[in-house]
Amino acid sequence: MKTYEQVLEKVELALAKGEYHFCIEFLLPKIESFPLSSKEGVNLRTILITALCGVNKKEEAKRFCKELLKSYDNKTRENAKYLMEVIDSPDIKKPENWNVQFESDPSLNKKSFNSLRKKKEILQKKKFINVTETPTGETKPFQKGFSLIIFLILLLLIPLLSGCVKVEDTLDLGELDSITNNLVIESKYIKKFPWQLKFEEKMKDIFPDAEIEQDESTFSLKHKNLNLEDTKQVLKITQNTAGDLAGGSTNIEINTTQKNLIFFKKYFYRLDLDLSSIQGVDNLELIFKIIHPNRATITNNNPNLEIKKNLIIWYLNQGQINSLEFSFWSLNKLTIGISTILIIVILAYLLRYYRFKLGTDLPQLPSN
Repeated sequence: MKTYEQVLEKVELALAKGEYHFCIEFLLPKIESFPLSSKEGVNLRTILITALCGVNKKEEAKRFCKELLKSYDNKTRENAKYLMEVIDSPDIKKPENWNVQFESDPSLNKKSFNSLRKKKEILQKKKFINVTETPTGETKPFQKGFSLIIFLILLLLIPLLSGCVKVEDTLDLGELDSITNNLVIESKYIKKFPWQLKFEEKMKDIFPDAEIEQDESTFSLKHKNLNLEDTKQVLKITQNTAGDLAGGSTNIEINTTQKNLIFFKKYFYRLDLDLSSIQGVDNLELIFKIIHPNRATITNNNPNLEIKKNLIIWYLNQGQINSLEFSFWSLNKLTIGISTILIIVILAYLLRYYRFKLGTDLPQLPSN
């Protein structure tokens, strides 16, 4: 079996020459040897999709795009999404007035054909085309690489226009008895979509006492001083309202347990966001941020996480159940407070006891 470097060199050379059929015939028998979970497999499938688009085999290209959409790598899924949008884009038809059509005249006689042949021989001797007296030049068909160039240009433009709406929810667990939840929806390139305006109006009606800020491109909804149960209720209502507007049912579950030691507590959190029924909502970026008081430990293996000092950034995926498990330590403030009071009382008592035992330096009256 040929190595990845040999296969890559051969298909890249064929792709550069516009030999799409050769590229497809060469890659199809070998593509299964490079699994989708590897970087090599992703690169070769991307080249195969480009070649299939070059020969207008869009259905086969879509099949390989759907394979890339199942990848565990977030970047690979995003690139596959861009490729799918390019493949589904409408074909650009060439206007008829771009070509000059000539109709034969049956009245032409043999003499006219002979004169035309002589003129043709004269024109062939010239090394250039005289366009000084004509408004347009010679019309030529598109070259083989034209479709590939257009495909690459569209591929570069799509990332600039994607992710137009960013939905970011920040859950601040810095004070466990006073939790803050802040939801921010931002339109990065264009004005707000109709579903954003509907969502904002519903949130105002449901939470009239919350802190709300909005302008032409952003909407912010903040809840402060919540306990854990109120926080769960706020997140559930927000999630269900957004799911109704997106045309599907969604759900969020937050399970918490704690382990008490003498001076410390360990908190365990599990979050499950069911977005299985939400698929194909374009231009949407979903981010869930969690601020915790101490360094957190991630229990499950989640590739869509970015861990900072006291911050977890969780990138959510549509069409699946997103799960996160983490834990962190916190001081047991009640136990520490009671212990401090007891130590102060004991020290005060011992100080008083030994002070009276030592007596004073004042003179004493003689005893009989």
